[in-house]
Amino acid sequence: MRIISGKYKGKRIIAPKKLPVRPTTDRVKESLFNILNNHFNLESCRVLDLFAGTGNISYEFASRGTPDIVSVDAHGACVRFIAKTASLLQAPIQAIRQPVMAFLKRNTSSYDIVFADPPYDIAEEELKELALWILDRNVLNEGGWLVIEHSKHLKLEAIPGFMEQRRYGSSVLSIFTRTKSQ
Repeated sequence: MRIISGKYKGKRIIAPKKLPVRPTTDRVKESLFNILNNHFNLESCRVLDLFAGTGNISYEFASRGTPDIVSVDAHGACVRFIAKTASLLQAPIQAIRQPVMAFLKRNTSSYDIVFADPPYDIAEEELKELALWILDRNVLNEGGWLVIEHSKHLKLEAIPGFMEQRRYGSSVLSIFTRTKSQ
């Protein structure tokens, strides 16, 4: 995997082969950050990266100057890899080992951007529950975005706060926002 833009641009990060991950492709990352750069000043955002895996997305945020990044994953080896890589990069990433819903239920912070990249075999109802929890419980700041990367087979358009969807082969980015009424 490589960092595609920012101060770490071109840096290759080699994750251990045994990690149970499916890193976001460069094509999807580039599109994601083009979209985000048009709506946010990433240098002043608080970011939550759920199902962080290798930390691929967290490193991209750090490379673009995001000062406060929390990466959550249930797999201990993933969290250790993220913490080690963040330390080597001197990146402002806090790696937390915890199942995502357990983290969210204890969370008291709010974020400008929440990125979630759950396993593609996650049940649609489970993913809807995750999205609603984030949108309804002040995990997301007003005007903030929840971006979920998921399989093209899942349909999330009916979730309140849905804004748009972008398809990239078998991957989809669904974008939601939290408004005053939520």
